[in-house]
Amino acid sequence: MSGRVTSLAVRVYYEDTDAGGIVYYANYLKFLERGRTEFLRALGHEQRLLADETGLAFAVRALNAEYLRPARLDDLIEVHTAVEELGRAQVTFAQSIRRAGETLLTATVRVACLDLARGKPAAMPKSLHATLQSLATPPV
Repeated sequence: MSGRVTSLAVRVYYEDTDAGGIVYYANYLKFLERGRTEFLRALGHEQRLLADETGLAFAVRALNAEYLRPARLDDLIEVHTAVEELGRAQVTFAQSIRRAGETLLTATVRVACLDLARGKPAAMPKSLHATLQSLATPPV
């Protein structure tokens, strides 16, 4: 990973599209999830290990997406992910999906850190929080 934004290349497959060959709207959420997962992996924080070692996991709390242009079968798209805002038990990601530099979708996704055993919010590990804080977009 370099800088504050990660980029994940994703090929659009037939299973991602509707009968017209256009990506079905809900599948964009799957692409965004992959982007956040790979963002954390690039930081050295795999979600499976987080759950296994600390009993913590992330769950989407809120999402706002703006669909601007359609992606189509066989397109190679890029999922861009950056930290927009950070709290002790939640993080808001700014994400976009692009094709050849053209923005197809923009989204903000707020995820909460949860204690899996209790099903309640919990502070994320200090090392992960410090890493995310170093990447958070400074306030304007």
